[in-house]
Order: sequence, then C-alpha cells, then structure tokens
Amino acid sequence: MTTFSLDPGPDQIAVRDWLHGFAADVIRPAAAEWDEREETPWPIIQEAAKLGIYSLDFYAQQFFDPSGVGIPIAMEELFWGDAGIGLAITGTTLAAVAVLANGTDEQIGTWAPQMFGTPEDVKVAAFCSSEPDAGSDVSALRTRAVYDEAKDEWVINGTKTWATNGGIAHVHVVVATVDPELGSRGQASFVIPPGTKGLSQGQKFKKHGIRASHTAEVVLDGVRVPGHCLLGGKEKLDARLARAREGTKGGGRNAAMATFEASRPAVGAQAIGIARAAYEVALDYARTRVQFGKPIIENQGVAFQLADMKTRIDAARLLVWRASWMAVNNQPFTSAEGSMSKLYAGETAKFVTAQAMQILGGNGYTREYPVERMHRDSAIYTVFEGTSEIQRLVIARAISGAPIR
Repeated sequence: MTTFSLDPGPDQIAVRDWLHGFAADVIRPAAAEWDEREETPWPIIQEAAKLGIYSLDFYAQQFFDPSGVGIPIAMEELFWGDAGIGLAITGTTLAAVAVLANGTDEQIGTWAPQMFGTPEDVKVAAFCSSEPDAGSDVSALRTRAVYDEAKDEWVINGTKTWATNGGIAHVHVVVATVDPELGSRGQASFVIPPGTKGLSQGQKFKKHGIRASHTAEVVLDGVRVPGHCLLGGKEKLDARLARAREGTKGGGRNAAMATFEASRPAVGAQAIGIARAAYEVALDYARTRVQFGKPIIENQGVAFQLADMKTRIDAARLLVWRASWMAVNNQPFTSAEGSMSKLYAGETAKFVTAQAMQILGGNGYTREYPVERMHRDSAIYTVFEGTSEIQRLVIARAISGAPIR
C-alpha cells in the first residue's frame, strides 16, 4: 500500500503540466464555439488522440497510478479547460470503467480498446443506465434482458436516457434487469457491439450546460447480443442471483452502482476543474477592476468571497484525493468517502461559479466572459452520477448503519 501524500511526484507533475498546456492551448480557445454549436468536438478529440491523451493506455496509466491522484489530476486539468469539451474527451471512460468493474479479463481486453479507436479513426463509447422513469432509483429499471438458451444470446428491450455519447458510440454498455423480482440486485451489464441491429438513437437533448458533450436517448428494440457480451459471464451472474434470492451477503452488488462507485471521485475532480477556472477568472478580474478609485479586491466583501472560494476548492480537492487514494489501495469506503468527495466538489463548483459571476457583476452575466458558461456547466454536478441528495443518502446510511429512506 502506498503512503497517502499531498505532494505529487515528478511523474504526476509532468502529466499535470502537459494536460494544462493542452487545455490552455487547444481546449480553451475552442470552448465558446463548441458550446454554441452543441456538437461533439470531433477535431479536438482527434487532436487529443494524436497526442495520446484520448487513449486507453493513457487512462489506464492514470487509473493504476499507485499515488491514486493520476485520474483526479487529469480530470481537473481537462475540465479547467472546458467542461463540455472535457466531457467529450473523457465521456468514454465511464463505459470503460463499467467493463473494468464488471467484466472478465478477456472482455476487458476485447472491448476497452475498441471504445477509443485509433488516432486516425477515433471512436467513443457510452454507458447507458438511466431511464425515463429510473434515474436516482436504479431499482426501477425497466430495460429487460432475457436469455435465449438455444442460441446463447441475450435479447434486450427498453429505452435509456441521459446517455453521454448515446447513439453515436461505437460501443454501448447497457444496464438491464434480468430478474425483476430482485430489483436492483437482479441487474447486469451488457456490451452492445458496433453495428448491432435494434439499437438506435432517440432524442438528442439540448442542454443548459456541458453542451459540447453529446447526450441522448438510446432505444433498444429486440437487440440480440451473444452470451459473451454479458459482463462477468453467466456463471458469475447465476451465482450472484442465487445469493440474492437467498438473501445471502454478497448478493447485493449492483452493476450500475459498481460503475458509479468507481467513478465518483473522478467526477468530483471534474467539478474542481470548473471551480478553479472560475475562481481564477474572478481573482484576476478583482485585481484589475477599479471602482471608487481602487481595485475591487481591496474591498473586504469581495476579498472574503474569494477567500471562501479558494478554501472550498482546496477542501474539495483533499476529499477527492483521499477517496482516489483509498480506491487505488483497496481501502473500503466505510463512511462513503467516494460520495463525500463527489457531493462536496459538485456543491463547490456551483457555489464558486455563482460567486465568480457575482464578482464580475454584469460582465459575469454575458458571454464575453467565460464564467457564465462555467456556471451553466457546473449545474449538472449536483445532478448526474448521483444527485447531491442521493450522495447524502449514501453517506447517511454508511455512517448510521440505518436503512434511511
């Protein structure tokens, strides 16, 4: 087990500086354009792929970095550049994490590389869990997977929503119910290979923020996938379902939650990147904006706002780094430390971007300054991958041991 440290080593610092340069030179100059276009920024994803930033190897190196802070550092820098483009570059990783969390070594080796494609022919992947009537309540999923034993195929029907890269993905990972009587314990994850008949894109959403990231419904109409597309395999699924039916400990692990547990600190790091970017704009503005004969930062009201912003950003980063270090070192989240990090970082992003707009005054409300976009982008971080209310519920259950509803 590695020692927890707040001092990144030379390797982490080199990656941070490299990504910061890419975010400053490539992402930021294009942020406003792609936000207005509300389209996937394929040229920027391809540029990231050519540099090795958008690749399975890069994310695997950060994911398995023994310091634990590889992924948080990467996420913070990319989202410091822009959240919409950042999510377009990193959205594939959620599907990859789903395969890593639930799949066999053979499945990981087969599907994870296909999710990214090549620098010459980039691909994206989508993780599909939420449904029109099942967001926070993952036990209410209606998408159904039925096993056709004669053909060793799974037949999947249902509609997914809020899927990042949904419909445009080369590979989709879909969470479906295999035993409705077991609720969330009766679910499993399936890989839908490229070109599979019956999968189509539904509505593409026009969003308040993160508009350069594609979000859409995914319709599954009689989709048939081979048995080997069940992540983890049927033998493991059958054993897990049997334990769930008997009420045995170990039968409660949920396919969607296994993915979210692994990704929550990384999502928190994204929120920190947005918050830090807005804070830096506000700090620079306060130093140069003169009112009543002096820079506005010399007023306590403004200076104290910036002090609170900086304090919350640093506190959020500490929570994210702790959770990420614990995950890499297989330390259990006994107090829901992963949810703590995502909760506080998401709330911090909303707070800091709102304060930044206030410090900029009327300028903060215009698109001439980026804090307006950052404020819109931050709003999703108290909603997706577990709302703030769900995070509090997870934390409360962990610290109390009570079945809080």
